[in-house]
Amino acid sequence: MGRIFYFLLTNLAVIFVLNIVMQIFGIGSYLEGSGINYQGLLVFSFIVGMAGSIISLFLSKWMAKRSTRAKVIEQPSNETEQWLLETVKCQAEGAGIGVPEVAIYDSPDVNAFATGASRNNALVAVSSGLLRSMSRDEAEAVLGHEVSHVANGDMITLTLVQGIVNTFVVFFSRVVGYFIDRVIFKNANGHGIGFWVGMIVSQMVFGALASMVVAYFSRIREFRADSGGAHLAGKQKMIDALERLKSGHAAQLPDQLAAFGISGAKQAGWKRLLMSHPPLDERIAVLKSSTQM
Repeated sequence: MGRIFYFLLTNLAVIFVLNIVMQIFGIGSYLEGSGINYQGLLVFSFIVGMAGSIISLFLSKWMAKRSTRAKVIEQPSNETEQWLLETVKCQAEGAGIGVPEVAIYDSPDVNAFATGASRNNALVAVSSGLLRSMSRDEAEAVLGHEVSHVANGDMITLTLVQGIVNTFVVFFSRVVGYFIDRVIFKNANGHGIGFWVGMIVSQMVFGALASMVVAYFSRIREFRADSGGAHLAGKQKMIDALERLKSGHAAQLPDQLAAFGISGAKQAGWKRLLMSHPPLDERIAVLKSSTQM
């Protein structure tokens, strides 16, 4: 439960507070006696849809540290920590971004992630399992992959994509709920029990479809981060790192971090549509066929 707790808590708190604020100022009054005020509903949907994603983005470093118990390296206490700081600093300079905070989190799994509100205010963290399992060359490639996520602005891009699809989910789920209440339940004002049941069910359905859209964009960004890691650390090092991940145990990162980890869980069938990462074999094949690096 820990991997989704902070994500759900943040978004539920945001939606709860926004509902109260918008009701006070009359922004949330999108249901009228004669029908739906579509303009009001669109404003309401946009605010609710974007706010949770944007606030989560700005809280992402704090949530990442809390959920993984990552220890930020401020003063290196050993040679490994010194190497991590120097490597990330060198790669950040090569990518033209501010030097991210560097952290280690205790986990036997082989993984790493990057998060943060901007290209110059980010966090790169690696698991203790990765440091034990990978060679320096492989770990360097993983760090390059994560630094590339930051340099490519992937956190901001996926936040905007999530906010946009959230807007459509909120908007259309309420339209469906209103239609069900008026047509099926024959409620004249359109916001009786049928509205609430229809809205909740359709929001779950549309939410699942929206997750597929976000996952698709995440997979595209993952190929770009692999390419960036190959550019910063070397193509063969990046390939070797991905090969190592195939034989390792992939970590289950918190939901708000999963798209920015180096590894992803294996899925089959329709569940592939919800994968935030392409299969490792596909990523390796793309790197091997690339002539850009």
